[in-house]
Amino acid sequence: MRQHVIRFALGLLILLVLLLHAGEIYKLSVISSLDQRLYDTKIQLTMPKTVDERLVILDIDEKSLAEIGRWPWGRDRMATLVNKLFDQYGIRALGFDVFLAEPDESSGLRVLEELGGNRLKNNQQYLATLTQLRPQLDYDKLFAKSLQGRPVILGYYFANEGSNSGAIPPPVLTGPALKGRDSAVFTWSNYGGILPQFQQVSMGAGYVNPDTESDGSVRRVPLLVKYDQNFYESFSLAMVRALLGSPDIVPGIDGADGSSSDGYGAIDWLDLPTTRGTMRIPVDGNMAALVPYRGYVKSYRYYSIADILADRIKPEQLQGRIALVGTSAPGLTDERTTPVGKVYPGVEVHANLITGMLDNTIKLKPQYAVAVEFIFLLLVGGLMIFLFPWRSPLRATLATLLVLVAVLGTNLGLWQYANWVQPLAASLLLVSGLFVLNMSYGYFVESRAKRQFTELFGQYVPPELVEEMSRNPQSYSMAGRKAELTVLFSDIRGFTAMSERMEPDQLAYLMNEYLSAMTLVIRRHRGTLDKYIGDAIMAFWGAPVSDSGHARNAVVTALEMLQALVELNRNLITKGMPEIKIGIGINTGSMTVGDMGSVVRKAYTVMGDAVNLGSRLESITKQYGVGIIVGEATRRAVDDILFKELDLVQVVGKEEPVAIFEPLGRKGQLSEDALEELDLWNQLLQHYRKQAWQQADSVLDTLVQMQPDCRLYELYRERIAAFRKDAPNAAWAGVTRLDTK
Repeated sequence: MRQHVIRFALGLLILLVLLLHAGEIYKLSVISSLDQRLYDTKIQLTMPKTVDERLVILDIDEKSLAEIGRWPWGRDRMATLVNKLFDQYGIRALGFDVFLAEPDESSGLRVLEELGGNRLKNNQQYLATLTQLRPQLDYDKLFAKSLQGRPVILGYYFANEGSNSGAIPPPVLTGPALKGRDSAVFTWSNYGGILPQFQQVSMGAGYVNPDTESDGSVRRVPLLVKYDQNFYESFSLAMVRALLGSPDIVPGIDGADGSSSDGYGAIDWLDLPTTRGTMRIPVDGNMAALVPYRGYVKSYRYYSIADILADRIKPEQLQGRIALVGTSAPGLTDERTTPVGKVYPGVEVHANLITGMLDNTIKLKPQYAVAVEFIFLLLVGGLMIFLFPWRSPLRATLATLLVLVAVLGTNLGLWQYANWVQPLAASLLLVSGLFVLNMSYGYFVESRAKRQFTELFGQYVPPELVEEMSRNPQSYSMAGRKAELTVLFSDIRGFTAMSERMEPDQLAYLMNEYLSAMTLVIRRHRGTLDKYIGDAIMAFWGAPVSDSGHARNAVVTALEMLQALVELNRNLITKGMPEIKIGIGINTGSMTVGDMGSVVRKAYTVMGDAVNLGSRLESITKQYGVGIIVGEATRRAVDDILFKELDLVQVVGKEEPVAIFEPLGRKGQLSEDALEELDLWNQLLQHYRKQAWQQADSVLDTLVQMQPDCRLYELYRERIAAFRKDAPNAAWAGVTRLDTK
């Protein structure tokens, strides 16, 4: 019992540690790291690996840098690009995943204006020419004009150090909008914005900050962040809103009626209401959306900006597309580590999010997933802790595999068909941890108990009984106790004379063969081998493992020992050795069983009058000419075997006579001749005990004709002849005094 308590305690400790992690009371980095790896694996296994033709990446690649020049380019080139994209190529929307925070002075306009204001301020021709050239040289104004009235979204960033620069768009939600549920929202103190003139004319802007997790990988991007008590949208969300006509953002609060006053009040999504319906975007407790990666790098069409400016791209390749300007050039440092690539262009992260919003494929990780995981761990842990240890190793292994399949199947089913992200690492660690605990505990602790049992009982008890005992060791002891058991004695007839005629090596071989064959039969029927006494075997049934059928098992063992002896003798005769004949005595009764002996040597054995009677019954088998004799108590305990009553005997030291029997075989398996002979024998006993000698002799004549060499019939012929000469007294009832000790 103590061993089971220890195992339960260890199992509960494993469960408690994982529950603390799942409940976010004490996070374990190793489990979080494993969850990240498992999340990445699920992404890689289930991502469609197809190209979204609706969205294209306009790449500031090495080719563009070589043809156009190093970045940043003049805003006149950028204005030309924007005009081409909308007027010539007919794109649907444009996003700049690049920063436009500094003014462009590459045209020299600033120097010219300084000259016009100083040294050449009186040169009218110069001033007239400058006025004429200013619209062409004010590159920022040209670029701002190209943005005017077009669905263009610009990019900026937030930071927690440095000073503010440029301008940022108005917040999409004011401070009270989240109704106090903003404690986990990412909060920033500074920003790197956009030139105000670009901000004023563009359709909108969004920050490009991803959320880099502990391993440096980008698995999610905050859709809303907090700055100066207000909330700002991400670049990808701003792009989607631009495509939908700039609808308001409505935080979704998961409750029974969808309001903040019901349910647990967590914000699990953002709604974008439009005239065609509401787009729902799942977010987690940090207002971040999981990036639904479509595939590895370049899951979108990439077009070099150099090719666009040089008109090397056909209009139909971009017409109606959503275009994002970004960079894959290594030197421009917009590379991310993601679940699908160690070097992944940042612009493609935004592209995947835009696609996920449009297709409603962003995975949901609700805040109540913590409670779901907690309850799931409790159920699985309780099942494995309180049920599996009672199963055999094979069944426990199969059950664990079923639980593991169920855990994986449920998790992957939620992932694939419900778009629901549920943590997996803690569940896998729980299943594997409890399995290893049970198996290792069973191997190191229970196997030790089994070894101890084997040392104590292995030489007496069959291995299968040792296995049965070791499952509940506290129920077994070698201490002496009283119990009703059945004992068996067997002995080789004429062994002394036989051994004197044989060489030592032959005798050793014969005994080894004989004892091995008989012992196998005893063990096959759950018998406990007590000892070998020279050529004799002593065994008993009913201890140390209880056996309600101990009497029957002993009788069936004796019958099969005689059958096994036939095959053994056949082999011995072929080797020139003598044939073996044995006698078996069986008796049932109250006996003392336990580990008994001296301080020098002890043995697990049985003692008592019932044991002594069993030994005496074995010794008279030769006298009656039968192979097996059982006592009356054994006969009463066995219902499915036919017995032949041999005699009524009075044992030395006992006043009451007991009947002795020979088992003939299982009911329904004896031949008609055998049944007829048994019926005649029963008639003979009736005449014999009534002292009707003539009738007894008449029946005996018939029996002798059926079995001419039967020693039993010869014995009774001798007795009847003696009684006819010297009749017993009238009170005699057929009892024979058994003088054997």
